[in-house]
Amino acid sequence: MIRKPGLQGWVSVLATTSLLLAGCTTALVRDDVRHPKTEAHCSGSQGVDDSSIAVLPVPVVAFVVPHVNLHDIKADDYLKRCGDSTKLINRKVEVNRTACIPAGLTRIITLGIWQWCPASISWEADVKS
Repeated sequence: MIRKPGLQGWVSVLATTSLLLAGCTTALVRDDVRHPKTEAHCSGSQGVDDSSIAVLPVPVVAFVVPHVNLHDIKADDYLKRCGDSTKLINRKVEVNRTACIPAGLTRIITLGIWQWCPASISWEADVKS
């Protein structure tokens, strides 16, 4: 008996995809401050390397041990491009790790030891006078 995928199949595919992509963006900083006078608005984005390596780099065992990030991503490093931190309001810094999903193949190739993650970070803030 051959079954054709119906509406139920498409709904389950859509639900699975939305759940996978929902957890890919992390907000490092998010402030919502209302200030009547702002001098300027600063924003930008950049690609970053958010790769990780296993704490115990033994092939196959590395799949079940914790991983440590090779590059520490800090919100302050990107917000200071907008100026002095005491003058910044409405700050927002987000890391998007959506590209890490297909890059997860590197973890399989290295038997769990290393995973490459090409993330994207975006920041914005208002500079008060």
